Amino acid sequence: MRFLLSVFALLLSAPVYAQPAPPDSRMLLPAPVQANWGNSRFTIKSDFTWQVFTPTQTAASQATDSAVAEAVERLVLPVLLPGRTKTVSRRRTSPLPTAALVLQYGRPGSLLTVGEDESYTLRVTPMGVALNAPTHLGILRGLATLRELASPTKSGGSTLPEVDVMDAPRFPWRGLLLDGARHFMPLSVIKRNLDGMWATKLNVLHWHLSDDQGFRVESKLFPRLHLVGGQGQYYTQQQIREVVRYAGRRGIRVVPELDMPGHATSWLAAYPRLASNDSTYGVATRWGVLNIAMDPTRETTYSFIDSLLSEVTPLFPDPYFHVGGDENDGRQWRRNPRIAAYMKQQGYVTEKGLPDKHALQTAFNRRVLAMVTKYQKRMVGWDEILGPGLPAEAVIQSWRGKKGLYDAAKAGHQAILSNGYYIDLNLTAASHYLPDPLPQDAPLTPEQQKLILGGEATMWAEFADSIIVDSRIWPRAAAVAERLWTPAQVRDVPDMYRRLALLSPQLETLGLQHRKAPAQLLQQLAGSPAAVLPLRTLAQVLEPVKEYKRHFQGFKYSTLTPLNRLVDAAPAESDVAREFGAAVDKLLAYNRTAPTATRFRDAGGRQQLNALQEQLQLWQNNDALVQPTLQQNPLLKEYAPLSTTLKTAATLAQERLAMLEKGQTPTPAWQAAALKQLDALKAPAGQTELAVLPHLRRLVEAK
Repeated sequence: MRFLLSVFALLLSAPVYAQPAPPDSRMLLPAPVQANWGNSRFTIKSDFTWQVFTPTQTAASQATDSAVAEAVERLVLPVLLPGRTKTVSRRRTSPLPTAALVLQYGRPGSLLTVGEDESYTLRVTPMGVALNAPTHLGILRGLATLRELASPTKSGGSTLPEVDVMDAPRFPWRGLLLDGARHFMPLSVIKRNLDGMWATKLNVLHWHLSDDQGFRVESKLFPRLHLVGGQGQYYTQQQIREVVRYAGRRGIRVVPELDMPGHATSWLAAYPRLASNDSTYGVATRWGVLNIAMDPTRETTYSFIDSLLSEVTPLFPDPYFHVGGDENDGRQWRRNPRIAAYMKQQGYVTEKGLPDKHALQTAFNRRVLAMVTKYQKRMVGWDEILGPGLPAEAVIQSWRGKKGLYDAAKAGHQAILSNGYYIDLNLTAASHYLPDPLPQDAPLTPEQQKLILGGEATMWAEFADSIIVDSRIWPRAAAVAERLWTPAQVRDVPDMYRRLALLSPQLETLGLQHRKAPAQLLQQLAGSPAAVLPLRTLAQVLEPVKEYKRHFQGFKYSTLTPLNRLVDAAPAESDVAREFGAAVDKLLAYNRTAPTATRFRDAGGRQQLNALQEQLQLWQNNDALVQPTLQQNPLLKEYAPLSTTLKTAATLAQERLAMLEKGQTPTPAWQAAALKQLDALKAPAGQTELAVLPHLRRLVEAK
C-alpha cells in the first residue's frame, strides 16, 4: 500500500511553490497551519472518481470508510459537481490509485479520545487531489478544506486551486454549545448545525438538555421529567442516539449537560421531592437566574440523580458528562432552617460562622462526581464548581473570565474557555476572534498549559428559537472555530471578515438558514413585495441590543413570546454598518494624507467620497419609503424612531462630507451641535440599536 501511494505521489509530483496567494484563493477559514499556493487549477470533470485506501479492511475501518464516503458524497461532491444528481462511483481498492481524488488514512480515529490526531495533508495539482491523514478524522477535516477550495464554473462544474496544505488543530476541544432547553431545537436544527460544525472543524457539540425552562431527555425511569419538565417537547432516546451517530460520522463528539443543583426548576416541577423548600413549582416561563435549587442534604436527591445517570449516560458514548453547577447563589439553602443547620453541623461555614453555600455545593459536586465516575464518565462543570476539595478529575468550563480558567489549571484540572465566546450576546465576530485560551502572557507553567483543552462558543437560547437560531450562530461561530484551530499568530481581523464573507454562502449550501430565515421574517413583516426593500435597508443597519439588555427595555419576554419582530430579523452583527465604518476610516485616512490642492480630485479619493455619499443618500431617502410600512404594522411601529434617527444622522454626515470635499474645517459650534444631536439619537427602540451611529459620529467629529 505504501508503494502504491508513493507511485501516486510521483504522479502528483508537480512542485507547488510558496508564493503570495491570489485574493480569490486565500479563502480558507479556519486558516490552515500552512498553505503554499501554485498558479494552476484542477478542473472537476463529469467523470470524477475517488478512492479510499486504508491499511487493512477491519470492521472499524469499514465503519470509518462509510463515514468518509458519506462526507464525500453528501457534503463535498454537491459543491464539486453542483449539477450532478447521481452519486459518483467510488473504488476502495485498485491496482493503482487512479481516481481524481485519492484519500488515505492510517487507522480509524477514536471519537472518544480528547487529543486524537486530526492532522492532514492536502495536495491539489492540475492532475488530481491527494488527501492523507493518520486517522479518518484527519480525512474529515481535510474534506472540509477541500469543500472550501471549490470555485464554480460557468459550465456548472468547479475548479480547485493548486495548493499544498499541511494542517492540524491547535486545541483538541473546539466546541459549540446548543441550548435545547430554553427553546426546544428539533433534530433538523441540530443536524444542520452539526454540518456547519464539520465545515468549520469544530469537534464537540455541547448539548444543553435541561434548565429551568425545560427537561429535554426522555427518561423511562422518571417519565415526569420529560412529560412535565419537558412539557411534551423532548428528545426520545432513539433520537438522541441518532444525533450521536450523525455527529460521530462528521468527527464530532456529543457532550450532554444536565444542569444541577441550580437551573433545575423543570426537575422540581416534575418531582417536588427534589426541592430545597416546601414550595411546588411549574416549569419556568420567565427568563433570568431564578435561584431555585435542589436539596443537597437529602439522600433521596442523590439516589434520584444516580438512577437518572445510570439511564442517561449510556446514551452518550463520550467519556465527558457536563453537570452544570452555575449560578446558584444558595439563598434557598440559607433560608431553610433545616439545610442551614445541616451546613453548620457539617462545618460548611464561612470565617464569620455563616452558612457557606459554596462548601455545600462542593460537597454536592463531590457526590455527583463519584456517580459520574462510576458510570465511566469524566465530570465537566461551569467554573462555579471550582473550589477547595474538588477532585482534580473534574473538568472546569470557565464562562466568567480567564481567572477561573487559570485557577483550574493551577489546581490540576483540565479546563475549557467560553468567556469571550458567548455568541448569544450579539457581539461582533472580532470580539469573539481575539480572545485566546492560551495567550502568550498566560500565567501558567508548560505543564499547566497542557491542561487547557480549548474552548466552546455558547449559544444560549432565551432569544433564539428554532427559526432564527442559525442566524445567531453563523457565521460568527466560525471566528471562534478559527481561534481554536489555527495558530495563535493568525489575528488579522479585516482578513478574518473577508474570509467570513466567503464562508457564509458556503454554509448556506449545507442547509443552514442564517440568511434565509431572517429574509423570510422580513418578508412577513413587510406585508408586500414593494415594502421589503425599504424595510431591509433599515434592518441591515440594526442590531439587537448587546449582552442581556433585551430583558430590561420595556418588553416582557417569556418562553411563550414569539420571536417574530424586527429585532429578530436584524443581524447579530451588521455587515453593512461594519463595511460603512471601514469606508469611513479609509476616507479619513485619505483626507489626512492627500495633498490639499488635489484632495478628492484623483479617481481613488473621488470614488471613496462618492460611495459614502451614495450610501448616506440611500439612508436619507429610505425614511420616507419605509415609514408607511412601520406605521401600519403593530409589530413594526416601535421601530419608526430608528428610521428617523438614521435619516437625521445621515444628513449630518452628508454635511460633513460636503465640508471635507471643499477642504473646509467645521466650526466648533457646528461640530458641538452635531455631536450633541447624535448623542441624543443613541436611544434604542424595539430592543435594537442603530449599528451605524458610531461610524457616523466618527465622520462628524473628524478634524
